[in-house]
Amino acid sequence: MRDVNNLPGIHKARTMLSAKKRSMPRIQSSAYLDLYMLNKEKERLLKESERVCIRDTGIKKRLEEIDVEVNKLRETEMANKASFSECTFTQKDGAKKEWKKKTLKY
Repeated sequence: MRDVNNLPGIHKARTMLSAKKRSMPRIQSSAYLDLYMLNKEKERLLKESERVCIRDTGIKKRLEEIDVEVNKLRETEMANKASFSECTFTQKDGAKKEWKKKTLKY
């Protein structure tokens, strides 16, 4: 099933450099500039990859914490159901128990 995160967005947009398009025709002397631009893009992508890795480990850690909490809550729920089934809430004389009511004056 597709959701918002799977839709193509701005993060998938190609830049002029990644599309290998130039505003001016290539000149032999611009090799240094091309090397510099490619080096900068490589550094940026490496930093982005590192941030994604850090974010991924944080997400995995939180998922593990959620699993532990869910399991703990399920165990307590099962224990409560077991103790709840042992208790009976019937009145001794069989009459329905009414709520105690009190009026409040403001």
